[in-house]
Amino acid sequence: MKILVVGGDGFCGWPTALHLSNLGHDIVITDDLSRRKIDIELEVESLTPIRPISVRLAAWKEVSGKDIRFENINVAKNYARLLHLIESEKPDAIIHFAEQRAAPYSMKSSYHKRYTVDNNINATNNILAAIVEAGIDPHLVHLGTMGVYGYGTAGMKIPEGYLPIKIETDDGREITQEILYPANPGSIYHLTKTQDQLLFAFYNKNDGLKVTDLHQGIVWGTQTSETRKDERLINRFDYDGDYGTVLNRFLMQSAVDYPMTVHGTGGQTRAFIHIQDTVRCIQLAIENPPQHGERVQILNQMTETHRVRDLAKMIADKTNAKIEYVNNPRNEAAENELDVENQRLLGLGLNPITLEEGLLEEVTENRQEICAPLRQNQNPLHFLLDHNARNRQKIIHALNDYY
Repeated sequence: MKILVVGGDGFCGWPTALHLSNLGHDIVITDDLSRRKIDIELEVESLTPIRPISVRLAAWKEVSGKDIRFENINVAKNYARLLHLIESEKPDAIIHFAEQRAAPYSMKSSYHKRYTVDNNINATNNILAAIVEAGIDPHLVHLGTMGVYGYGTAGMKIPEGYLPIKIETDDGREITQEILYPANPGSIYHLTKTQDQLLFAFYNKNDGLKVTDLHQGIVWGTQTSETRKDERLINRFDYDGDYGTVLNRFLMQSAVDYPMTVHGTGGQTRAFIHIQDTVRCIQLAIENPPQHGERVQILNQMTETHRVRDLAKMIADKTNAKIEYVNNPRNEAAENELDVENQRLLGLGLNPITLEEGLLEEVTENRQEICAPLRQNQNPLHFLLDHNARNRQKIIHALNDYY
C-alpha cells in the first residue's frame, strides 16, 4: 500500500512512518519541519537528540533496507505542491498529523492562537480539497484528540464520536438520531480539532471521502520497536511547559530529584496511550477503512485513564521522588471523572501496553538519559541547563509549568 504521511517528522508521525515502512508499505513523508523551528523559538530542545531528517531517513535505509521518500511542503500554505504530490503519488491512504499539537503553545499569545488556527484548519481543508480535486479515492486517517470532548463528566461513558439522542416533536412524535458528541474544547488547539470534525463530516457527506478520525489520549513513552533500531532514529522526549506531557514532566523532575509538582488536588483525570500503541492503532485504522457511503469513522484511541495525583504516586513508588501540591494555574475543575468507550480498537486486536507494566522501563531509560553526565561528575540539572537550552530560566519554568 502506498501511504502519504503528512507531518511525518513529528512525535507521532515519525514512528508511524517507520512502523508502516517496516510492515512493507511504500511510505512518502511530507513535512515543513515546523516542530524543529518551534524548538528554536522556545529555546528548549527534546531531551533525546533529534537528527536532521536526511540523517534519519539514511539511518532507516541502513538498518531496514527500505526507502522512505521526503517532501518539504507546508500543506497549510502550499496547496499547489500538495495537490501535485497527491496527483503524482496517488496514495492508497493519507495519514494527517500536520497540525500544531500543543494546547499550552496555542494559548501563549494572539500570534500563537492565530498560527494554530491558520495552520491546523487550513492544513485539514487543503488535504481534503486536494483529494477531491485529484480525483482519487484514498482513506484519510486523522490524528485527533480526546480533548474535543472536554474533561467534564455527563454521568455517562463517552461514546466513540456519536451520541444517540431522542427528540419529542410538537405533535408528540419521538425522533431518534445520532449526532457528533457535543464539543467542549479547552484551548485553541482543541478548538481546531473540533472544527476538523465538521470538515470531515462535510467532505464525507458532500464528496464521499472515506475518513477515520482517531481521538487520542495523552501519549506516553518515547521509543517504538523501530526507533530503537538505531540511535539516529530516536523519537522526541519533550518536557517543557508547552509540549511536555504531565508524565514526561514528572519523569524529568524525579530524575533530577526535583519534587513532582501536582496542580491543585491532582484530581484531573486524563486518558493515556503508549506511543507503540499509537502506531499500532493507526495501522489497525488503515487496515479497517470505512466503506463507501459510510459516515466518518471515529475511534477513541486511548487505553486507560488515571488521575494526575495517582500518576505522580505511581512514579514516586518507583523512584522515591517527592510530591509537592501547588496552586493550579488552569481554569478547570479540581476533580473530574473520565469514562471512555474504546472497544472498537481493542476488538480489532490492540493489546495495550499499560502504564503499570511499561512505566518502570520508561523511568529507567529516562534516568539513564538524564544522569549520563554524572559519569563526568556533572550535576544532571546543570547539564540540562547548559546542554539543552539557551535560556536557563525556561528550564526551571518547564519543570513547574502546565500539564
